[in-house]
Amino acid sequence: MTSRLNPYLSFDGDARQAMEFYEQVFGGTLALNTFGAVGESDAPQADKIMHGMLETPSGFTLMGADTPPGMEHSPGNNFSVSLSGDDEAELRGYWEKLSAGGSVAVPLEKQMWGDVFGMCTDRFGVPWMVNISEPAS
Repeated sequence: MTSRLNPYLSFDGDARQAMEFYEQVFGGTLALNTFGAVGESDAPQADKIMHGMLETPSGFTLMGADTPPGMEHSPGNNFSVSLSGDDEAELRGYWEKLSAGGSVAVPLEKQMWGDVFGMCTDRFGVPWMVNISEPAS
């Protein structure tokens, strides 16, 4: 297996809902492991997600989990998940689903550098950037 870099998102108890939402947005195969399934079946967080991984037909991998007990969940504004490419229909479809129920910081529209670009935060508080470039000729 080659090395790869992918986002790993932390949630405050709603990782299952968030990862299932991303599965609806991107399609693919979602694997969810709870704290209970790895030996903490009596713990209060037994039904929470210890590790989730979504692998999509487009080759995206998105991981996420609920913040473990004893660790502070402190979302910030120091990251965004970026989607880019030249398949306008696919990327616009992702945009519509991700921005629904969230907030749009930059509308998805043509920008001064020539690409179509937008920024939104989904309903789980995760910031996304979508950039649609012209297909290579």
